[in-house]
Amino acid sequence: MNLRRQIAATVALVSFLVAVTVGLLVHRASVAQHVEQSRKSAENALDSVLSGYARNGDLVGWNAAVDDPGLPAELRRLAERGHRGSLLGPGADGTVMWAAGGIGTGAQPVQVVSVRVDYADDERAVAQLDRTILISATLSVAVTVLAGVFAADRISSRLRTAAVTARSIAQGDLTARIGSLGRPRDEVAELAAAVDSMSAVLSTKLANEQRFTADVAHELRTPLTGLLTAAELLPPGRPTELVQGRVRVLRSLTEDLLEVSRLDAGADRPELSVVPLGPVVARMVAATGSPTELLVESDAQVSTDVRRLDRIVANLVANAHRHGGAPVLVRVDGATLTVRDHGPGFPEAILREGPQRFRTGARERGHGHGLGLTIAQGHAEALGITLHLRNDPAGGAVAELRLPPG
Repeated sequence: MNLRRQIAATVALVSFLVAVTVGLLVHRASVAQHVEQSRKSAENALDSVLSGYARNGDLVGWNAAVDDPGLPAELRRLAERGHRGSLLGPGADGTVMWAAGGIGTGAQPVQVVSVRVDYADDERAVAQLDRTILISATLSVAVTVLAGVFAADRISSRLRTAAVTARSIAQGDLTARIGSLGRPRDEVAELAAAVDSMSAVLSTKLANEQRFTADVAHELRTPLTGLLTAAELLPPGRPTELVQGRVRVLRSLTEDLLEVSRLDAGADRPELSVVPLGPVVARMVAATGSPTELLVESDAQVSTDVRRLDRIVANLVANAHRHGGAPVLVRVDGATLTVRDHGPGFPEAILREGPQRFRTGARERGHGHGLGLTIAQGHAEALGITLHLRNDPAGGAVAELRLPPG
């Protein structure tokens, strides 16, 4: 149940309980009032009848009677003991208020004198009041629920706006802002301001980190180029080969860092063109220079940036050879491109969180800087390509690309 329905249900329940409570209290107060008035009338009538009976021996008015067979047994026993009392009970034509008292002196047996006061008008008045309470309670609950739904809808709408913006920020759009949601002092507006403030701080910190990475990589580029040139001038030998190899790795890492910073900054716009996927991928796989099998099941025209796609394919193939196991298979099926190895598969952390910089996941996946998959994913996102990483049930890691048709 969403928040709007929860608020509406809560308002409806509270309104219903309040209406029932107030209705019961009013009903009980009204009944008590009518019963008390009828009781006083019956007792006054009994006093009048007994006074007249004492003067002239006649019972006059108020449906007075001696030893009325309809008198409730409880009231009869009370009167026989010489007491007076009243009781609401059944009568010949409906509910009546009985009042009774005993008369008799000395050895004479006690006679029970009773009067009856019609309670039908009071019952009708109570019933009319109950109907009025029911109608009023129903209308008040309906109005309260509608007001609650309206208020809940406004709160829910503002929260949905905040949630949409928060999801945009989570997906990488740090320029997204919720903005003003009205009522600058309520909790929803405070939440929106907090999210906007968080997004601004994250955007600033990320921009600073990207700028720092780009500056460091750019500053390393020149001395590394000189160091590589100097290493080429060393005399042949095993130490020279080790130095040259480490310098090349460091230069490759620097180039990767520069590429990551460009991807983060979105500096390069893709240059899209419509190309046949099969032949293009065949040239890319051949350019890797690694023993990779290619299977083109069906070809398709796709819209892509060939340079960026080449970088994606090269990184996925290199990652499969470095961290996976032979054979490495590249398969083209329409607009879908799959790179599969037969190694231990992707670690759970990569499958769950996606590629992370400077994290290769599991030790059995080999060594590296974790930038290959990161760069591939960055280029894929720039091209609008879906990169899906999974493990094959038969073993091995699978990277699947779904390109937009041309």
